[in-house]
Amino acid sequence: MTERFQPSTGPVWHRVCDGPELTGSQCREFVIADTPGFAFRHQGQVYAFINRCPHLGIELNWLPDRFFDREQTFIQCSTHGALFLPQTGHCVAGPCAGEHLTALPVREQNGVVEVQVSPD
Repeated sequence: MTERFQPSTGPVWHRVCDGPELTGSQCREFVIADTPGFAFRHQGQVYAFINRCPHLGIELNWLPDRFFDREQTFIQCSTHGALFLPQTGHCVAGPCAGEHLTALPVREQNGVVEVQVSPD
């Protein structure tokens, strides 16, 4: 009797951009499986979040690839000014204070930034 194996249904990594594209405050938007997201580098570490404010469920940015406040300290919601810590997505000011952005698994491998997005 021949055994049949199901193909792996493990996590799939999706390419976002080349790692060197994430310099300074530069972010990269992406949409994977109908999920809008963004990736950026902060203090040498790459992070990625779903591009959705926990307050209203709307996208955060006011222009393509623009997510940070003027001082490049916080992720800022363009609609109501909520401020989020880049390292955790924790909201520290605004109507959703105490809530979090949804982080995505992210890695930088062979010079490429990749994320995992789970289907809803």
